[in-house]
Amino acid sequence: MKQYSENSIYLSAYSKLPSEMPSAEIYKAIDIGLVINVDTGEIEDASVTLLTDEARNFLKQIILGYNLNQDSIEPLIAKIKKRYHGASQKAICVTLKLIYEKYVQWRRDRKTE
Repeated sequence: MKQYSENSIYLSAYSKLPSEMPSAEIYKAIDIGLVINVDTGEIEDASVTLLTDEARNFLKQIILGYNLNQDSIEPLIAKIKKRYHGASQKAICVTLKLIYEKYVQWRRDRKTE
């Protein structure tokens, strides 16, 4: 089992998949979970509910190591739009934006504690 530091949090979100996708028949929605080191902002791990290993691994390769503290989510979204041309691209981008919003809110809440 993979070990994460005490400074890591897990955030997830989901978005509806296009109904014509084979994945939509199994999952109905795409769920993305990110393990984020809150000290550095670096995405340490990711899970994505897509049907094929190639799609999951390709997206993880793009996402892992991205720093949410240094950059907003938009450069990551732009990178995905440039490189990932699967039918679930829009749902992936929406889901990552939702996770980023949760992360920003978590950081705000943490500062007020």
